[in-house]
Parts: sequence; structure tokens; C-alpha cells
Amino acid sequence: MEREQLKKIDLPDCPGVYLFTKGKGKAKKVLYIGKATSLRDRVRSYFDDDLIATRGPRLVDMVTRADGISHETTPTVLEALVREAALIRKFDPPANAMGKDDKTFLYAVITDEAIPRVLAIRGKDIDFKECRSGTLALKDVYGPFPSGYQLREGLRLIRRIFPFYDTPRPIVPEEKGILGRRVDGGNKHLQAKVEFNRQIGQYPRNMDKSAYLRSIRNVSLFLSGRVKALRTTLKSDMKAAIKEERFEDAAVINRQLFALDHIQDVSLIKDEFRKEEAGPRIEAYDTAHISGTNAIGVMTVIENGTPLKSDYRTFRIRGVGGKSLNNDIASLKEILSRRLGHPEWQLPRAFVVDGGTTHKKAAEEVLKELGIGIPVVAVVKDEKHRPREVLGGRRAGITDSDAVLANSEAHRFSLANHRKARSRSLKILK
Repeated sequence: MEREQLKKIDLPDCPGVYLFTKGKGKAKKVLYIGKATSLRDRVRSYFDDDLIATRGPRLVDMVTRADGISHETTPTVLEALVREAALIRKFDPPANAMGKDDKTFLYAVITDEAIPRVLAIRGKDIDFKECRSGTLALKDVYGPFPSGYQLREGLRLIRRIFPFYDTPRPIVPEEKGILGRRVDGGNKHLQAKVEFNRQIGQYPRNMDKSAYLRSIRNVSLFLSGRVKALRTTLKSDMKAAIKEERFEDAAVINRQLFALDHIQDVSLIKDEFRKEEAGPRIEAYDTAHISGTNAIGVMTVIENGTPLKSDYRTFRIRGVGGKSLNNDIASLKEILSRRLGHPEWQLPRAFVVDGGTTHKKAAEEVLKELGIGIPVVAVVKDEKHRPREVLGGRRAGITDSDAVLANSEAHRFSLANHRKARSRSLKILK
């Protein structure tokens, strides 16, 4: 498709989804589907002279083969996100795959439980025929979502309108008609987190089971891309509430309708031109200490094969729970737990740790406890501390070279920080 052909297409300056196509009638094929804050500006960018440098050969080839563009507008970027996922699942465009299969992408699922939860799960962990994830039965599956970060951010925004649980363990019903508040398994840390989220309005509060199931129904309509039907349903619910003089319920629904049209969701597609072709974001962790003194833990970030130093973080190891400061496993668990206590930090495609199977499993335990389904990659070293093997890289969807780069950068940064900390301590002793 040539730039001159684009001039004949009237694209609006508003959010929506766009489809690059080839052919006519029954022979028409969808080559690529994307979303945008501005359809006009986004589609125009595919015809820039530096497209191959900024977006890569895959999309250059797609644009060359395409002979048509269609689009749908949406009131918000969040709606564009879920509509994009629904269309990708329907048409399975070749240029969206990026050399991966559905197992790499994240899906939003609603569990088939007495008190359903809404979770983000990778395709590799879902049995689509049986609609299950391991032993967990699923009521609905939505996606795939090409960006895990955008899905999680989208679910966070949806939850502000329609509350739902996303705990790693089921919620136990307390009694008939009452929405449960207790997490299965009796984990005190997780239970405290659930209660805190309830108090700040992140989880359902003052809501009976029937009201919660209506909230889940609304989430289901939204994630399936049927937002027009959702608005119609909410208006019908509000009229019924007014007729039955349930004015508080009517006021809640009215606020939900307002929120749907005023979602502040531009952050979902910020830096979209850079991120679409960017390599995966990878976080790597390392520790440095001498006989348990001046123990330092670091987090480094590699994005698009390049260190992103503005996102580096340093942690002074505290020895949580009385664990020794020179215990590598305990230190790794501590810094990873503290890092994941910052939901405002962007999550990566994969976490890279220094060590073998033991270190990898330790990190996975922390993630499992918090209900985070991001894979862990371990870089195994030889006796001269040179990379010998990468564990879990293929499953995580990252290259061995990126894993080694991230690990090397973490090791370099931890040593540099440890030298500084040790120098400060020596000065104090003097």
C-alpha cells in the first residue's frame, strides 16, 4: 500500500482499532490489527520514511502487502484495548503473531467458582478445549492481549468501575447470600493484603453475592468487547432500581455509566510507537556482600536489548525474618518481594536471576505467593563466573543473549553499588 492511497481514507482523530487488509470480498484477509489513541496519527505513522528503522521489517512487509485499511472508533483507549484483543482472536492476523504462538500471550479469564475471580494467565497455562488452567475451571477466556503490561493496566482501570477479586487463591463464601472475604488456605499475609485492598476500594466492599455476580457480568461484557451492550444493560438496571426505589443502587450504576465514558486511560498506549517493535522488558537481580556486611541487592532493566538505567533500583538487604544477610536465597526473595510491593513500576516480560535451579525456584515461589504469572529465567555460571547455561529463556520468550546481558548488567551494578556502600562504611569507621 502506498502513501497516496492513504489520502483517500478518512481516519478520525480519536481512539479506536484499525485493520490492515488484503483482497476483496470473501478473499479478503486481515494482515494486522492495532489500537490507537488517534487513529489518524497512528495509521499515518506506517507510511513514514523511517518505518523500517523505527518499526522493523515485519511491519514494513505487512504495509507493502496490504491494499486496504478499515477501522472502528471507540469512546476510550481502554475499549480499544479489549476490542483489539477480540478482533485478534477472531481473525488471527499473521503480522500480530511476531513469530510467537498464542501460548506466549496473556489472556484475561473469569474463574468458574462460587465467587469468581478475574485473572491474567498466559496461553501456555490454559487448556482452551477444556476451558481450564491446571485444576482451575474457567468460565470465560478473553484475548490474546499482545501487551501484558497493557492488560494488567486495563484490568486495574476496569476494577475501579466494577470491583472484582484477583487473588491467587479462591475466596471462600461465608454464608448464603453474603460475599466471602476470606482467602482459601489461611495465609495471614495474603489475607491482610485482601483486607487492605477492600478498605481502599480495590476489592468489593459492602457488596452481597448477587451484586458481586452482576459486577462480574459487567466485567465479562467489557472484556468481550461488547461495551455498547454493557451500557444498555446498565441503563436497564438503573431504571429497574429507580422503579423499585433502590435509589442508592441507581446512583452507583449512574456513576459506573459516567466512569465508562470518562476513563483516564491514555497511559495504556503511551509511547506506543516505540513499544510496539521494542524488544521485551527484562528485569535482572543480583546481590553483593562480604561476610554478611553491606549487603546490597539490585534490580536492572533491559528493554529493546539496551540497559534502561533510569529504571535501575538499589536495595539495602535488611535480613527479613531474621534470615542471615549472606544468604543468597533469602536476599533474593527479600529484594524481589520488596520490588513487587511497587505496583506503579512497570512489570517485565521476564525476571532474570543469577544462579541455578534453586535460585529460579526461590524467585518463582515469591511470584506464586503474590499471584504474578511472569516467568523466571536463571543464568548459570561456571567456576570462573562465566555464563554457562540459561534456564527458562525459551519459555519466557526472551533470547539467551538478552538474559545474559541483563544478568551481566545486574552483576556489574551490584558490585559498583557495594563498593560505594563499603567505602561509606569505612569512612564512618574512621
